[in-house]
Amino acid sequence: MSEIVLDKKIRFGKPIIKGTRIAVDEVLGALSGGMSFEEIEEEYKLRRSDILAVLKYATKIVSEERIGILAVS
Repeated sequence: MSEIVLDKKIRFGKPIIKGTRIAVDEVLGALSGGMSFEEIEEEYKLRRSDILAVLKYATKIVSEERIGILAVS
């Protein structure tokens, strides 16, 4: 099963797919750039479960984001 891990010795501690040096933001960038799952699987030698783990991780990060409203006087 794919996991997202942080290791300060790999990619300066960016979140990566376990067992690889591929960062979460690389896969998200590829998806947002229009690459299909199949293209990403081929280009980065990943499995579909790796891509889904990236999306799950990103969803968790965004869902925990807190938005504050600044008072302007």
